[in-house]
Amino acid sequence: MLEGRKIIVGVTGGISAYKTCYVVRGLKKLGADVKVIMTPSATQFVTPLTFSTLSGNEVIVEMFPASTREGTDIGTKHINLALWADLMLIAPASANTIAKIAHGIADNFLTSLVLAIRCPLILAPAMDVDMYLNEVTQRNLKILKELGYLIIEPEEGELASGLVGVGRMAEPERIIEFVKDFFAGVKFDLKGKKILVTAGPTYEPIDPVRFIGNWSSGKMGFEIAKASAHRGAEVILVTGPTNLGTPKNVRRIDVVTSDQMFNVVVEFYDQVDVVIMSAAVADYTPIQKFEKKLKKEDLPDETVELKLKKTKDILKYLGERKKSQILVGFALETDNVLENAIQKLKDKNLDLIVLNTIGEGSGFGYDTNIVTIISKDGEMESLPKMTKYEVAHKILDKVSLIFKKGEMKK
Repeated sequence: MLEGRKIIVGVTGGISAYKTCYVVRGLKKLGADVKVIMTPSATQFVTPLTFSTLSGNEVIVEMFPASTREGTDIGTKHINLALWADLMLIAPASANTIAKIAHGIADNFLTSLVLAIRCPLILAPAMDVDMYLNEVTQRNLKILKELGYLIIEPEEGELASGLVGVGRMAEPERIIEFVKDFFAGVKFDLKGKKILVTAGPTYEPIDPVRFIGNWSSGKMGFEIAKASAHRGAEVILVTGPTNLGTPKNVRRIDVVTSDQMFNVVVEFYDQVDVVIMSAAVADYTPIQKFEKKLKKEDLPDETVELKLKKTKDILKYLGERKKSQILVGFALETDNVLENAIQKLKDKNLDLIVLNTIGEGSGFGYDTNIVTIISKDGEMESLPKMTKYEVAHKILDKVSLIFKKGEMKK
């Protein structure tokens, strides 16, 4: 099932390192080429010789050899390995290593390799219950998830300390199944394609401290960018104000106003194959922007009149100038939802439109979404509640299909 797949297995310090021996053996039996990297702490639990025997490959522990008197071939081995791998798995992933990865610390061979890899990374955390539930560890795991790393959640049970709780590394069979499912579902169908994704809100300033904005968190756009990168695309993410971390292998450009987003998107438009406009761009902006803060005492009336003008319609502009690009838009409607979304699809000359649903677990701020994807040929697919990452892949499936149809016509 994993024939020809190149997998790096990272092992960190923890009693569950012995389980990783079974993981390596299982991956090898399925046909994978496995190379093991250990932290110095991991060697206190299992010897490098054990993993070398199981994997049939050299095991690396230290960045530099103990002695260089007779020369060394270490060179930039972490870079060479980073380019070699289809997948990296760290099991067990200790609290210490999770913290280092979350904050970009590269103080050993394994963490240096993590910074260099271009392939997806799966982590299987393992630690005592209080360490796992500690808010710092949970924050670090949240950072890694936002960056696009995949987490095999630990299990509950008796721990090495004698305590009972969550923190046990997933069993080898579960880890192997996770890897198999990953390769079964992974698609590199967008390799060589350039995709531009917009995300988040735009802020239209009234004065230096006030603005017109909306509730968009940017989560949908960031998940689309992450999924696009996972499928091999070169991704540019143009985002309004948000506190989300940049997904791995994604080029991020931050903007604030709708005008700024318009300028960046237009700049790159002719260089990309796909534009997915998931940003909630403001429809209106103040006609007058005050250079100083407006104070109550400077406004004698009880009511204040703020005059607005329409912002540039980025989607319409792109649709009018479209050449061979695939253009995807989003719609958020409160009435006549399907009719309005289909009309927008036609008016903006889109290839696909994604109709968002506002409700419990769907819309702004949620990690899940309920959408209907409508194509210009009239095909319509209503999806159940899914994570935004899953929705992103459904959208990309449609994009990939358009590419395939275009290639068939050629």
